[in-house]
Amino acid sequence: MITDRDLARWRLHSQLLAAPVSTAEDVVRALTAVQAENASQSAWAVATRTSSPRQGDLADAPADGRVLRIHVLRSTWHYVHADDALWLQELTAPRVLPIFAQQLQPLAGRLGSLGDAIEAMLAEAPDRTRGDIADGLADRGEQLTGQQLMLLLGLLEVQSIVCSGAPRDGEHTYARFADRVPGPRRLDRDEALAELALRYFTSHGPATDRDLAYWATLTVTDVRRGIAAAGDRLDSFEHDGRTFLHAPGEAPTAAAPAGHLLQVLDEMYRGYQDSRWAIDADGVVPRARETAIGMALVDAQLVAGMKRTVTAKAVTFAVHPHRTLSKREVVAIDDAAARYGEFLGLEARVQLRDS
Repeated sequence: MITDRDLARWRLHSQLLAAPVSTAEDVVRALTAVQAENASQSAWAVATRTSSPRQGDLADAPADGRVLRIHVLRSTWHYVHADDALWLQELTAPRVLPIFAQQLQPLAGRLGSLGDAIEAMLAEAPDRTRGDIADGLADRGEQLTGQQLMLLLGLLEVQSIVCSGAPRDGEHTYARFADRVPGPRRLDRDEALAELALRYFTSHGPATDRDLAYWATLTVTDVRRGIAAAGDRLDSFEHDGRTFLHAPGEAPTAAAPAGHLLQVLDEMYRGYQDSRWAIDADGVVPRARETAIGMALVDAQLVAGMKRTVTAKAVTFAVHPHRTLSKREVVAIDDAAARYGEFLGLEARVQLRDS
């Protein structure tokens, strides 16, 4: 008999939090995509899934183009492996492009010329920051607001015209996709649907078809086509009136470490919608609004909201419990804070607020 707690513990293993891999590149490839809206905080989302977290690990992969930070799957940034970037964009872009087109409606008559100008700039000199591109457009008589340029670059990423370049002094840059990924992997649509289903349910399972539809901005019909094509490479079971899919194998019996301090954009939360709340089996987290900036998980359950503050000497975690915490849970949170602090090279402090 599978429970929500069992589901959540299983996901700790699928998502590598309880079964870490060697490098940041391995994490990104295994998860297929890792949301990366906030680069500094998403770095921990990747690092905590490695056996020896270090800051330089993730920085190295985007620098040489093995990992890209682009808008893909949804209208937000994700880390993806260069091998997966094109087929993911081609599969999911048809439902993501209209989101950008609607937001860029005031520029509708200029999008083609603006895109051509940006591509020409990057062909001449890649690895340009957003500020560099804004200046280049201004030199050509094209004035855009910061918001308009951000949306335009996102659109060009979804069109596989531009992508992330080599970071410059820690700042995000842009390059032409064709230069950064000269030999992209291509899949036809049915192959891509099967590949995505197999990889999502392996790295995020157990999960439902509607979870994947949300995660990749696909229709449920397309997701089910991918599941059918994956065939016996996926197993399933029924729980709470829904079908949950996963990689073949039995449910893990335990998960260690017990505690995790993660951002709300982490795949343990954002990787699902239909069955997201398996991480709150007791229903103690308010559903009226999104949880705090971060979350404290113990034994795969969301026991507290969390806010991280970084100073020159320390990283402080303000922890707001959703219920009274046991001594074991407090110790697990302290241990998670220590791991995070070691990754940042800072003293870790936990401020436990009243529940």
